[in-house]
Amino acid sequence: MLSYALKRLGILAASLLLASLVIFAVVEVAPGDPARFMLGINARPDTVAALRSELGLDLALHDRYLAWITGMLKGDFGTSYTYRAPVAQMVSERLQVSLPLALYALVLTALVAFPAGIYAAARRGRAGDIGVMGATQLGVAVPNFWFAMLLVLLFALKLGWFGAGGFPGWERPLVALKALTLPAVALALPQAAILARIMRSALIDILHEDFIRTARAKGLTRRQALWRHGVRNALIPVLTILGLQFSFLLAGAIIIEQVFFLPGLGRLIFQAITQRDLIVVESVVMLLVFAVIAVNFLTDLAYAAVDPRLRRARRT
Repeated sequence: MLSYALKRLGILAASLLLASLVIFAVVEVAPGDPARFMLGINARPDTVAALRSELGLDLALHDRYLAWITGMLKGDFGTSYTYRAPVAQMVSERLQVSLPLALYALVLTALVAFPAGIYAAARRGRAGDIGVMGATQLGVAVPNFWFAMLLVLLFALKLGWFGAGGFPGWERPLVALKALTLPAVALALPQAAILARIMRSALIDILHEDFIRTARAKGLTRRQALWRHGVRNALIPVLTILGLQFSFLLAGAIIIEQVFFLPGLGRLIFQAITQRDLIVVESVVMLLVFAVIAVNFLTDLAYAAVDPRLRRARRT
């Protein structure tokens, strides 16, 4: 297990290095000069040059890359060009919204997907299975931002059960969770539809295995074999998908945060792109990439811990 974890850790480090090079290159080749954008098109050349020097934009590309990487390794993400505030502080404040939102959406995803997938697999080919698969197909097809606007129209504007947007802070946790409910539902719907279909497929495959037939031959009913043996083994591949979904929920909520005016990481990236705040874009995107890769790494470890065959396959 240790050798497997070290090998995966090496892959994680290599992936982060490659991702940092790609992020830096893509952001740097984007058109526009941040200094001129901040000062306006009528700014004097010497003023622009002074600001570029102050921001470190006049350094060579490799020097700027090394300064950025070494700073992040020390926990220093740089200073925002626009807000003149440490990027680490801005990220910390925005994570207080984005991280709970992703966790909330993940919990809703699991609460909906697992029962739906198990129910559909247990009633394969019958009306219940057809109904669940039809609903999941609709959930996959509907864009989450469109669904989010429908939620606002129904539950915020028409019924008045929730607010239409904004975040009140965590001084009152129940009020804060209520503000995150509609965005979490909008994020969870397509992910729950995908996970339910995967859960159904994995469980149907498991139910045709020899050990399930052996359990039935020993006197277990179909329901007992399903819950005692089928669900547990079907969860192994589902863990991988669940980890990937958490990464997506954390990094892919940009549009949803715009719809609900949530001060999260997605909205921060959107604002930084429009303001040509390169250091914020680079640092926040790199942080999100790190979160995705780290979650995948932990998922691989969990997968290997649950299924010893994976560790043996890696050694051969």
